[in-house]
Amino acid sequence: MDKAMDREDQNFVIETAYRQIFFHAFKIDRDTILESQVRNGQITVRDFIRSLCLSDTFTRSFYNLNSNYQVARHLVEKLLGRQVYGKSEEIGWSAVLMTRGVKGMVDDILNSAEYLENFGYDTVPYHRNRVVGSRVVGETPFNITSPRYEAYYRGILGFPQVVYSGTTKAYPERARQRRGGFPEDYLSWVRNLPAMRIGGSGSGNTSMDYMSKVPYRSVGR
Repeated sequence: MDKAMDREDQNFVIETAYRQIFFHAFKIDRDTILESQVRNGQITVRDFIRSLCLSDTFTRSFYNLNSNYQVARHLVEKLLGRQVYGKSEEIGWSAVLMTRGVKGMVDDILNSAEYLENFGYDTVPYHRNRVVGSRVVGETPFNITSPRYEAYYRGILGFPQVVYSGTTKAYPERARQRRGGFPEDYLSWVRNLPAMRIGGSGSGNTSMDYMSKVPYRSVGR
């Protein structure tokens, strides 16, 4: 990262790195010491990315909650900006994870010619094939094709929770039970009330001379 960059641009690079590796940029997961080092040019963006991949946050919230296959796919996608080249590459990286751990795989990727040619030392890795010239639509984002957790752990963690937004075909029986307060429940009672009368004479309102009771004023008053 160029030390001559203004603070806003530096923040953008750092937050992009967090989202690339952690899926988010929550304040609780940030490492202020690393951020200070990358701002001051003591470490490169590549070193910052490496530290995030080897951090306790990544280990606790991702590595420990997924299989080696899922972790291998994730690291290839997030660090090389592409999908794995078939099952053979996925198995190969999984073997590296099994024998040398996350550090071994991360170091191999960050030291590879593919990484250095595409991102160098001061560029946060990104999805390289989102826009393809020969197709109208590019590749689907990795966070959709490769969710943060596999199905097994998604079930344990209790998500995703499906919220149905379609049309309900039938109401459950309990929804059809009356619980009081419905105006139509009193309709028959109202209909059986005696007709209301005006005054105490008992005469109906049809016998009253309404016109004689309307006040008039003379023109000019």
